[in-house]
Amino acid sequence: MALDRTDIQLLALLQKNGRLSNAKLAEALSLSETPCWRRLKKLEEEKVISSYQANIDRRKVGFGVMAFVQISCTSHDEESTLLFERIIEESENVQACHNTTGEADFMLQVVAKDLDDYSAFVENTLRKLPGVSAIRSNISLREVKSSTRLPLE
Repeated sequence: MALDRTDIQLLALLQKNGRLSNAKLAEALSLSETPCWRRLKKLEEEKVISSYQANIDRRKVGFGVMAFVQISCTSHDEESTLLFERIIEESENVQACHNTTGEADFMLQVVAKDLDDYSAFVENTLRKLPGVSAIRSNISLREVKSSTRLPLE
């Protein structure tokens, strides 16, 4: 799907405030409401907008630990990889998982309530993953920036 300037502006507005009404979006884009609504629906149908959510401060709901975990694997066959990915996808502690280049095969972003909770996650989940040869954790001491917004403008 080719995005024009108005589509990009609409996406930028929604990234800043996903609760904007169609009327407010239309006003900000200098469109009438029906064409604005049609653009929004098309962006949703084409999966340019994949979902809507509230961004929650993890610390205020009890997740005081953020870790970045590098995982190296000995086995790269399809069956082991699919099982690994399924377990990671089902783990609510894992916020993001990327198959990466470099020393590690996967990079995870993990949240936990505290260090004991993180330790239990490593023991009960990560160490039981198929084909894992090494787990390296980096605990975040201070979050400098956290965003899911893309630089659209």
